[in-house]
Amino acid sequence: MFPKEAQMDHSHTDHRHEARHASEAISPPPDHSPRSASAGEHDHPAIESTAVGWSSVAWSTAAQATLHCLTGCAIGEVLGMVIGTVLGLHNAATVVLSIVLAFVFGYGLTMRGVLRAGVGWRAALKVALAADTVSIAVMELLDNAVIVAVPGAMDAGLTSVLFWGSLAFSLVVAFVLTTPVNRWMISRGRGHAVVHQYHHGH
Repeated sequence: MFPKEAQMDHSHTDHRHEARHASEAISPPPDHSPRSASAGEHDHPAIESTAVGWSSVAWSTAAQATLHCLTGCAIGEVLGMVIGTVLGLHNAATVVLSIVLAFVFGYGLTMRGVLRAGVGWRAALKVALAADTVSIAVMELLDNAVIVAVPGAMDAGLTSVLFWGSLAFSLVVAFVLTTPVNRWMISRGRGHAVVHQYHHGH
C-alpha cells in the first residue's frame, strides 16, 4: 500500500494529464487555409491569365483590344502632332511628344475601366502597363514610321490634306498590323487578356 499522500499526488497527476489530453482533443487545428480577401487586397490584384491558344482567340476579340489601344494612341498622336506643329518643333521632337502622349492616353483609357472595377490607382496602373505596353509600342512604331516615310507629311501644316491624310493612313496601318500581335498575346494569356476581368466595357 502506498501512503495516502502519494496516492493523492498520483491521482492529481492523472487528472492533469486527462485534462491536458481533453483540451488538445477539442482544440481546433492550426488554420493554414488562405485568409478571406480584405478590402485592401483590391489594391493589389493578381495580374495573370491563362493561355488559351491562337485558334481559341477570335479576330473580333483581338480587333477590339487593338481598337481600344488605337483610341488612346490616336488621341495622343494627334495631340502631339498638333502641338509640335503649332510650336514649330523639330520633327524628332514632335514624334517623341506624340509617342509620350500616346502612351499616356492609352494607359489612361485602360486605367479608367479598371478603376471603375474598384481597384486602387497603383494596382490599376500595373494592370494597364501589363495590358497595353507592347500593343502601344508596336502601334507607335508603325504609325510614326509611316508618317516619317510620307514625303512632306511632317512639314505640312494643320490645314493640309497631306498632314491629316498621312496621319489617318498611319493609324489604319498600325491597326491592321497590330491586331495579329494582340491576338497572339491574348492567346498566350498576355496583353489585354489580363484586363478582361476588370475592363469589360472595352
